[in-house]
Amino acid sequence: MKITLFLATALVLVLCALSAGCTSPTAAEIKPVDTSTSSTPLPDPVTTSVATVVSTPVAVDTLPAEQFVDLQLSKERPDFTLHLLYNGGKGEIFVQNVMMKVTRSDGQVIEKYLNDGQRKPRRGDELVIQGSRGSDRVEVFVTSAGVTYKAIDKPMLTASM
Repeated sequence: MKITLFLATALVLVLCALSAGCTSPTAAEIKPVDTSTSSTPLPDPVTTSVATVVSTPVAVDTLPAEQFVDLQLSKERPDFTLHLLYNGGKGEIFVQNVMMKVTRSDGQVIEKYLNDGQRKPRRGDELVIQGSRGSDRVEVFVTSAGVTYKAIDKPMLTASM
């Protein structure tokens, strides 16, 4: 009985190997189709590699309704710091990253990520960047479900007392 079971199992394994194509010829026996080469040389391909973390869309993009998140931006009077508060929202599970780019009135550009890319943003997370006494341009980029949206793009003026 055991020998019959062993022979049946061996026969099934051999049939499986044959049907899977494990007995096909080796790569040395397979020859590629000859292609004719042209006499004119092809130009060298130009490759450029640019490492970017966040793409920069041109205009402010509206997040889809199911991916909406609440962001509050303010400029504090005493020290001219710019505060971005992340309050979550309907689409907070899709948010992968939030980046704030500040172009100060003196020309200095500062980019900072919420939580420095260590984890996904959580409700109550805040990003603070030192602004200037004049008008600072603030751009906020939200990466949600693999797409980067420019959620905010506005000048921040110092509030008068």
